[in-house]
Amino acid sequence: MHVAVIGAGPAGLFLGAALALRGHTVTAVDRDPGPPGEERWERRGVMQFHHAHAFRPTVAAALARELPDALDRWLALGAEPVSTDATGPTLGHRSHRETFERALRASACATPGFELRRGHVDAVVVEDGRAAGLVVDGATLEADIVIDASGRNGRVTRGLGGRREVGGPCGQAYVDRIYRLRPGAEAGPMSNPMAWRAECDGYLCLIFPHERGAFSVVIIRGADDHGLRGLRHPAAFEAATRAIPGLDAWTDPERSEPVSDVLAGGALLDVYRSQTDEDGRLVLPGLFFVGDSVATTTPVFGRGITTTLWQCEALLSLLDHDDGDLAALGLAFDAWAGDEMLPWVEDHIHLDGARLRRWAGEDIHVDERLSSEAILAAAAVRPDIMECAGGYLSMAALPGSLRERAEGIAREAYAAGWRPAYDPGPSNAELAAIVAEANVLSG
Repeated sequence: MHVAVIGAGPAGLFLGAALALRGHTVTAVDRDPGPPGEERWERRGVMQFHHAHAFRPTVAAALARELPDALDRWLALGAEPVSTDATGPTLGHRSHRETFERALRASACATPGFELRRGHVDAVVVEDGRAAGLVVDGATLEADIVIDASGRNGRVTRGLGGRREVGGPCGQAYVDRIYRLRPGAEAGPMSNPMAWRAECDGYLCLIFPHERGAFSVVIIRGADDHGLRGLRHPAAFEAATRAIPGLDAWTDPERSEPVSDVLAGGALLDVYRSQTDEDGRLVLPGLFFVGDSVATTTPVFGRGITTTLWQCEALLSLLDHDDGDLAALGLAFDAWAGDEMLPWVEDHIHLDGARLRRWAGEDIHVDERLSSEAILAAAAVRPDIMECAGGYLSMAALPGSLRERAEGIAREAYAAGWRPAYDPGPSNAELAAIVAEANVLSG
């Protein structure tokens, strides 16, 4: 079978290489020329490429199952396994997204049967009511199936018809900046082995350590919060990090130094898109959407790469069993995604909405559904909640498992009058004043 893939990000590379290893002929098309040696890879058009990423253990597990060579290359490039002790299980990997994609791209390109072609996809070829290839820079590339791995902003397939969609902009935006620890300096405080986090009054702060002492500082605000928009300026961002406990420790000039500009990430999305239209009809038999094009969530829990690779593995399994009935395959994949991907997007929609309401001063409504974050927060006074949370936190169980086992416990705490306190730091108004002053002083 000849497979044409639109896009050579994590989804396109992983799925394309895995299909090639199964004996299929795969051509992936991407406009990006690839990494320029050891210099910084710009990866233009992929906004999130240089932003913070967390790599759960599920990512390495998927690589080990399908592309062990890519896992070896990732580790060789510096990805750092994280564990609580030398004999404990791996809890994830510290890595830049660029490091991960370099390894995946090199492994895919070394796979017999996989070709990465630089070019622009003009359209999907449609014959007899099914996808039959691509038009690349004006020339036809014939294929038995087409995979759209071009991401949430991909445009090539939009003209084929609308897709059923759940969610949208979540009302939050973010900025981040990359720093590197100075030689001999130790890392700052951590909330868990993979990240540091502070839920402050009107904004959220995160730190994701990467390899070789690098780390990303992330500040998330309301999308319509004009007072914190100025964080995109370096002077304001640095003033904010000095004012927020935890960030001040990590970014202390004696401990670390910035190695990137302030990266404005823009508005965040929680979106699920089906393989079908609103009436349940496939957009086009033989065309499969994977990756961010199906499930996009905010970076708070670091689930994006995991959900992408899980989609790829699900589609691989379906193709392994039957690649003949393309319509049935498309509907089966859509049903799987509805069962396994949509719940994670809905979880983010609910918890991100709850965060915005809390920032606006709204109290928790005890009689309504509690967000996953509200349930987990109640573990401060009901530690037994954490006995129920392992599956949710590791993504071994769907979000509904947390509600089924722990929502009632958390509800008891809230009904008794307990409320989570904000973490130490300036209020939203105080931080806005710090940002404004810093921008004025910097001219």
